[in-house]
Amino acid sequence: MASAIFCIGLILFSLLLLPCEAHETIQPFEYIYQFGDSLADTGNLIRQSATTGKTVAAAHLPYGESFPGWATGRWSDGLLIIDFVAIALSLPLLNPYLESNATFDHGANFAVAGSTALDYTFFTTNGVYNPTTNISLGDQLNWFKSHLNTICQAPTECEKLLSKALVFVGEIGGNDVYYPLIQGKSIQEIYTYLPFIIEAITNAVKEVTHLGAVNIVVPGNLPMGCLPAGLTLVFAGDATTYDDMGCLKELNELALVHNNYLQESLALLRLEFPHVDIIYADYYAAYQTILRYAANFGFEEKSLLRSCCGIGGLYNYDENRKCGSRGVPVCSNPVQYISWDGVHLTQEAYRHIAKILFQDILGLPGIRYM
Repeated sequence: MASAIFCIGLILFSLLLLPCEAHETIQPFEYIYQFGDSLADTGNLIRQSATTGKTVAAAHLPYGESFPGWATGRWSDGLLIIDFVAIALSLPLLNPYLESNATFDHGANFAVAGSTALDYTFFTTNGVYNPTTNISLGDQLNWFKSHLNTICQAPTECEKLLSKALVFVGEIGGNDVYYPLIQGKSIQEIYTYLPFIIEAITNAVKEVTHLGAVNIVVPGNLPMGCLPAGLTLVFAGDATTYDDMGCLKELNELALVHNNYLQESLALLRLEFPHVDIIYADYYAAYQTILRYAANFGFEEKSLLRSCCGIGGLYNYDENRKCGSRGVPVCSNPVQYISWDGVHLTQEAYRHIAKILFQDILGLPGIRYM
């Protein structure tokens, strides 16, 4: 793939980023590998435990109601960003790595909902627990290496395979911030975690590079202060704490600092590995564009900060009665909502983010539904 440098700028009413340079040909990717959390999990969490997997919300409707009509373990009403990228590359949707008897002929998905960039021990040491999973980015990398050992006879063979692969390292790190926040840690303390989070992500990028990956996408975090969960859990009530779109400034600043640190680290990695395309995917800016120009994207303006599947309060979100719980209603028009369940996005929002970020920069022919 021709060297891609992400253009940062206002996207206005277009669905495409302006190209930084012309892409005359499309990279013939044959494989996709995905690491991350619930923004990319296509079914690993519900398979992590045979006993508790069936009780996970994403294992049941209304998750998956828009596509394929039943729950798949995706934390949305349908497809995710990585699904739209696979479709655009004419590759099959990625099977979750933990799915037994699955085929991984064109890549695999190692993302697990609830995963953190930092190891489980970091949080226990700091008095924080992960209520969802003990899987970290490091564990996913170990799965990846085990997978490669089953399909490659030698390191050179893996390098050849990975030269034709698109590797997504993230989005990851959101839960490293979210869990301490909901467990009473101050934002000031959470800021001290950021260098460690960025180091973990950077080391993961280095590791896949050493294994042979040469096309790597590293997404940043979403604006947590615009999500119904963030708005509800840190409800301030003081108008000065909100921006012009109604998002919490303090939480969004935390996400921006994380993203800025990440971009600085990736810039250094590009100098260290000049033969590798390391692309930063600005999920934050894409989300903000959709939010600011919502009507042009088909979203209902009165519901921009409300979840489609949820109950109660200004933002239709209750931490104790989440989407999938008994008696929690679902909107009849998820295609007009950005937020699906207060934390994750709708299929329609993911489609627009995929189109904004990846259609041009990866030379994709188009982002569409199946």
